[in-house]
Amino acid sequence: MDNLTHSLTGALLGQCGLKRKTGLAMPALIIGANLPDVDAACFFWLDGVEHLAFRRGITHGPPAWFLLPLVLAGLLYGFDRWQAKRGKRPESRLPVNFAWLYILGLIGCLSHPALDWMNVYGIHLLEPFSSRWFYGDVLFIIDIWLWALLIFGVWFSLRREKAGGAWQSPARAAMAVMLAYIGLNAGITHASERALAGQGDVVIASPPPVMFWQREMIVGGSGRYNVGGQEVGLLTLTDADKPVLAALEPRAAPFLFWSRTPLVRVAEDGTCTLTDARYMGRASGGFTVVLPDHACAPPPAE
Repeated sequence: MDNLTHSLTGALLGQCGLKRKTGLAMPALIIGANLPDVDAACFFWLDGVEHLAFRRGITHGPPAWFLLPLVLAGLLYGFDRWQAKRGKRPESRLPVNFAWLYILGLIGCLSHPALDWMNVYGIHLLEPFSSRWFYGDVLFIIDIWLWALLIFGVWFSLRREKAGGAWQSPARAAMAVMLAYIGLNAGITHASERALAGQGDVVIASPPPVMFWQREMIVGGSGRYNVGGQEVGLLTLTDADKPVLAALEPRAAPFLFWSRTPLVRVAEDGTCTLTDARYMGRASGGFTVVLPDHACAPPPAE
């Protein structure tokens, strides 16, 4: 999911009452909810599509769940002590407890892979123990309805808190609605995929932006897919073909490692492009690899 969703989730957890556990609880929850995305720094040293194989990997796996919050807790605890020594520690801040900072950072950090799992992009949930990709197919990567719910829940809770009311209740209600919304979307996806089960090696019910009640169906396999009723894919692309293609075009290797539904398309000028059926609409957004001419073959004769 996008970082606004992660941040708002951390904030909502705090407004549910967790922010009263220790000083600097809200930074621990909000920063913790974004911590796994430190792997975005890979854009500084990886070129082209190489980031696709690296992102949502080692920093999203089990060791990172427990180590990253430990680093965060240490930094926040040190920051509090540094402010106290300089005489600039806010008087209104609760006493800082290192154990609670770690627990809250851990809760925020765990919310991150849980949300990332929910879209079709995928996550290496068990990295470094396994590089297998996991997919929930439940939410679009940017869900405006989830934004609206989270923003309203946090805002209304803060407003109630400022007025001296029971501020945890609105946040907890928003959290319950959020879980129900996710459950509803999971049900829609499951029903959509079950309706086409057996019609291809891969059946994906991809949530679109805005219209959460709809699904773009992707059905097929081995480089040939039906995407929303349209046949796409030029070459047969089996698991045995992938190492050959990667040898012909090195940039294809990280792409194929990431890709769930790889296919080859041909432009009017004859250019062959390796892309993914999940992201056909993002052909110019870093989800493609242009292949050399000798890597492509004409479609088989009917």
